Amino acid sequence: MVENRLKKGLGRGLSSLLGDSPKKIETNRIALNLLIRSKFQPRKYFSKESLLDLTNSIKEQGVIQPIIVRPSKTIHGKYEIIAGERRWLASQNAGLHEVPIVILDVDDAKSLEFAIVENVQRQNLNAIEEARGYEKLIKDFKYNQDKLSQLIGKSRSHIANSLRLLSLPEDVLVLVVQGDLSAGHARTLINLNNSFDVANKIIQKKLSVRQSEILVKSMREKKFKLVSKKDSNVLKLQKDLEEKTGLNVTINNNKNNSGTISFAYTDLEQLDKLINTIKKNY
Repeated sequence: MVENRLKKGLGRGLSSLLGDSPKKIETNRIALNLLIRSKFQPRKYFSKESLLDLTNSIKEQGVIQPIIVRPSKTIHGKYEIIAGERRWLASQNAGLHEVPIVILDVDDAKSLEFAIVENVQRQNLNAIEEARGYEKLIKDFKYNQDKLSQLIGKSRSHIANSLRLLSLPEDVLVLVVQGDLSAGHARTLINLNNSFDVANKIIQKKLSVRQSEILVKSMREKKFKLVSKKDSNVLKLQKDLEEKTGLNVTINNNKNNSGTISFAYTDLEQLDKLINTIKKNY
């Protein structure tokens, strides 16, 4: 009964991850200086305003929801925060000396799962932090998009679109992290050479996502006109390949009919699909 009440208090995401685990759930209060950040924490950016609001709330009501931790693997006697770093920071600002915690014995992959699920379901992560969390689960812990979809409770297309954002230049990603540019706006800029300049134009003119799509489309069409001097047969072949692969394709054909074909992919899934298509047909 105690564990069931705990799971309800941890929220839907963490509760679903705990499931019917036979591992014992320990609860306690612990000194703030015994807690340390996790290297797997996907959240890097904390709004000063929202942190101040939470600090004031904690001063009035205390920490209502416990911080989720696990024993540190590197520092004896310390506990690594799995979920609740914002509560930990606000508690320090509020002048508390100790906070309620839930101690779990989980591995690195599960620790990252917990952090992402809690933050995503609370909408605490910005779009780039969310995407980088997914990327880490895929690269470091061998997840695929289907497994992530089931874990996070988001559609596979949502995860794929999140990951596509990481193909943008770092200066554009910073605009999203800071809240100057929405994820919807950022997606319109993918595969655009001058994406940072266009991003600033979108921000300055306060364009909607739809208006941004129209702007970017007009720029792409303008660029296409510049390369339309290519042989019509080459352009048709280029367009056919783009329709079949779903990738941006560039064909450069020289006068002696030698040249190159380039396929631009945004993630490993697209690369695998392209390679499998080539292998299957040739």
